[in-house]
Amino acid sequence: MGKKVVLFVNTHKKNAQDAAGQIQMELEKRGCSVTVYSFEGKPENPPQGVWDIAFSLGGDGTVLYTARCLAPFGAPILPVNMGSLGFIAEVDRDDWLSTYEKWEKGEISASKRCMLEISVERGSEIIMKNICLNDAVISAAGIAKLVNLDVCINRGQGGVPDTSLGSYRCDGLIIATPTGSTAYSMAAGGPILDPEMSAVIINPICPFALSNRPFVLPSQLPLVITVPAQQRTGVLLTIDGQDTCNLQSGDKIYVQQAERPALLIFADRHAYYSALRSKLFWSGDSGNISGNNPLERENA
Repeated sequence: MGKKVVLFVNTHKKNAQDAAGQIQMELEKRGCSVTVYSFEGKPENPPQGVWDIAFSLGGDGTVLYTARCLAPFGAPILPVNMGSLGFIAEVDRDDWLSTYEKWEKGEISASKRCMLEISVERGSEIIMKNICLNDAVISAAGIAKLVNLDVCINRGQGGVPDTSLGSYRCDGLIIATPTGSTAYSMAAGGPILDPEMSAVIINPICPFALSNRPFVLPSQLPLVITVPAQQRTGVLLTIDGQDTCNLQSGDKIYVQQAERPALLIFADRHAYYSALRSKLFWSGDSGNISGNNPLERENA
């Protein structure tokens, strides 16, 4: 019996629609049942169902969206890159079939990526619940305004008090997964983690106190972030750079490891490090300066 397949197609990407047609035709020749979900701009009404495999046709943002949609179902995702070199969308359009065949034969397995479940409590009501593959960012809704945030490890049961990790006064706070360590968190000075680690990064954006540094914790530790009163600006929660929620004083943001990881299919599990070398202009020789890295010191 053929597999059930869904294609998430970002038509904003050049040739994505053509590639989807070719993939659909090839898979249907093999007896697969194929559902095509095409979108441009902000997606609406994503498909619901259980599939054996999903294809993401676009860039890294399309993979993030696909992963959130499929988080409850555990379907593996084959990310076909339709843009520039990405950290997540790694499979080239010309290589999708060989990668799919290797996965189908069991020659390669899916990379397990930690996802985070984010919920917002206001009073006694949960007003928002979402999942992220990259990060959740709490920041000022206005321009150039500091926010105050209290961060704790959420003990949550038996009257055991939460463990405070401190109060942050900063432009914002990034809660990133290992997959998201190469996104906004890295730009804000955070560490790069192997994407298959089970960890979470707490990374303040431009903190007022220089002692507030990025912090790496096991992803199994649930967190609670409280928005104190007397903020000078509105506060905004952004999930994977795509979904948003306006926060109020007193709101609590709960962060915990999602029940299921994202499953990403790559032909080469080491391609992540190749992408790092290419994106960050690493020379590949730790003992020498490459001479073509714009981030290197001019007189090094």
